Amino acid sequence: MLVLREGAAGVRGRYGRSYSEPGFWRKLQRGARSAGRELLGIALELYYVLQSPGTPVWARTAILGALGYFISIFDAVPDFIPGAGYADDLSVLAAALAAVTRFVTPEVKARAREKLAEWFPDGD
Repeated sequence: MLVLREGAAGVRGRYGRSYSEPGFWRKLQRGARSAGRELLGIALELYYVLQSPGTPVWARTAILGALGYFISIFDAVPDFIPGAGYADDLSVLAAALAAVTRFVTPEVKARAREKLAEWFPDGD
């Protein structure tokens, strides 16, 4: 379970407050095929960085905001729109990943790859 250091909860922002671990996993499982492997890979890397004990509060805050946006039903482009529904989510997640990239360890990448292999056994 995610534990934020003191003071982090106050800076989670609008979408950070939308984040929940069960909501994250529901969103990934429901939208796995339509969201695509790239988007899910980024989301998983962010999730595993969030779980890492050495991740600083500012990085956790950025990740919580991005993952909160991802699982929120209120976003710029509704996810059910074919071809465009996840474009905004991908942009937000990619920006967060770029901001915290130095915390993406080989272990984080391996865990994300393992989870993707469960969902995409054919490499789709």
